[in-house]
Amino acid sequence: MKNGGSDPKIIHRAGEYHSPSPVISWLFGKPLPTADAAHQAVGKLVGLAVFASDALSSTAYATQEILIILAVAGLGAFGYIIPISIAIVVLLAIVTISYEQTIHAYPSGGGAYIVARDNLGTLSAQIAGAALLTDYILTVAVSVSAGVAQVISAFPNISPYRVGLGVGAVILIMVINLRGVRESGAILSIPTYFFLGMIFLTVIVGFYKLTSGSLGSVENPPQLDLVVFHPITWFLLLRAFSGGTAALTGVEAISNGVPAFKEPKSRNAGITLIWMAVILGIIFLSISFLSVQVGAIPSETETVISQLVRTVFSGSNALYLAVISATTLILFMAANTSFADFPRLSALLAIDRFLPRQFTFRGSRLVFSWGIVFLAFVASALIVIFKASVTGLIPLYAIGVFLSFTLSQTGMGIRWYKCGRLKPDEELIEKGSILHFDTKWRIKMLVNLFGACATAVVTLIFAITKFTEGAWLILILTPSLVALFYAIHRHYIELAGKLSLNHIEAKPRLSKQRVIIMISGVHQGTLAALNFARSLSKEITAVHIATDLEQTEKITQKWERWVHDIPLVIIDSPYRQLLHPLVTYIENAALESKPGEAITVVVPEFIPQRWWHNFLHMQTATWLRQALKHIDGVIVIDVPYQLD
Repeated sequence: MKNGGSDPKIIHRAGEYHSPSPVISWLFGKPLPTADAAHQAVGKLVGLAVFASDALSSTAYATQEILIILAVAGLGAFGYIIPISIAIVVLLAIVTISYEQTIHAYPSGGGAYIVARDNLGTLSAQIAGAALLTDYILTVAVSVSAGVAQVISAFPNISPYRVGLGVGAVILIMVINLRGVRESGAILSIPTYFFLGMIFLTVIVGFYKLTSGSLGSVENPPQLDLVVFHPITWFLLLRAFSGGTAALTGVEAISNGVPAFKEPKSRNAGITLIWMAVILGIIFLSISFLSVQVGAIPSETETVISQLVRTVFSGSNALYLAVISATTLILFMAANTSFADFPRLSALLAIDRFLPRQFTFRGSRLVFSWGIVFLAFVASALIVIFKASVTGLIPLYAIGVFLSFTLSQTGMGIRWYKCGRLKPDEELIEKGSILHFDTKWRIKMLVNLFGACATAVVTLIFAITKFTEGAWLILILTPSLVALFYAIHRHYIELAGKLSLNHIEAKPRLSKQRVIIMISGVHQGTLAALNFARSLSKEITAVHIATDLEQTEKITQKWERWVHDIPLVIIDSPYRQLLHPLVTYIENAALESKPGEAITVVVPEFIPQRWWHNFLHMQTATWLRQALKHIDGVIVIDVPYQLD
């Protein structure tokens, strides 16, 4: 817009707000303005519920996964669960220390993806991203399936409905998360702290009865079916260890979600991470120890934790039902960790142009709605495919977690090395953080590199021991996702290059416009489109594809009566094709056009009163637009005619 020869002006105007329907507002909450984003942050207590529920809930099935592997060697092998659990807790401490450093080094969040991108390169970042996204999807499927298993342990009669229960739970969690981070966190804090209270009560009562000699054993334990008896070997112990490492899934979640915490973000996130690790370690060790003491048997019909609680509280009484209910809720809510982190990570990948840009869109409640809905859809599909079986999904689960652990800690080790090479007053600005000299860089580097070696060994163990049980699928899926990321990235880079204003040559202005209008009949909509075409150009040609001689004759008669200034070209189509003859005609017209001449195709379309009326018509205009939009030098304009 020019004003007396001055420079063009940029004018800002307030857009009109259209409130959603009462049903949408009730289901998802009232829309939040962008300015409210800073007020949607959470504190440590709510943050523990939002980002740690996955890790804490894994204590409900990690012990069982160890016992399932050891069971092939008989009941005598169950004694190995204590040293295996201790080894897993040591690994938990190493990973926690590493991610606590990551939180302070990368306060903008992003976890393994950002660390790998800035220190190991683009390929490593995409591998970390693929591994984490896969892990988040599996977290939802595994957690919900484990929650369903707890329900079935208490109510075996509903076993045939386990898949439907799982899918329903995923949809419910999706809706809760679409309401926003702060509101979903407040809702999910209740089951998280209910679970912690009940599980600590179980552990305390269990140890009290153990020391007093009144704990006893599981009554009516499930049958332990041994088809083939295997000796205790290092390979068997490593398989059991890899199964138990499911307890570490979700540890990285807080480092990915640092921006969701209140200020000071890094400090609050770091404290929450330490709280989570301490609580997780205590509960996991306690459950593993007490499960062996009561003689719990791993089974698909009744979970180990159900047997433990039933023994501690002397039967299926109110306390038993309270603990099982709490465990079920935390397992369902554990999926919330993925619903908090998957959308954030997918948005980061989309910002870097490795995922569709739709994943960067924030919905009405300031959450990444596309990521939330996509996660729910894929996780539900896995629950259906694997029939909500935890044991069937677990082999697909932890390999991606430990792969991302390894890349993250390796990247942090390199970061500390780069910090050590800086001068005391020097800084290095990278895409995800700012590096400064650190006097403790050597110690921090060694901690991270040691952690990288430990998690790399676990990744290798998991890949080998779980390969035939389904881990092979992840080993194929991860590189396939990376290839997809790069294909998306190439598209966006090529598109940006073609749309760039850099080094463009001046193109001739359009001096002439030739209009072609498609005619399927002569009616009020046709006349309205013709009037619009007259406003564009004096050179107008109407085109009709003749597939029916009688219909064509009627159109010719009406044309001669109602239209006198525009020629009508009738293209015979003896094989009754509509689009191909018309598109060929327009392509030839485009080839014959002169420099500065535009071919504008006007497509008349009437809009019916009811949406379902569209199914009663051919939708020729829609198909024509799709066919013409790929022809270079052709402009397509749709002229709707509203039917009152």
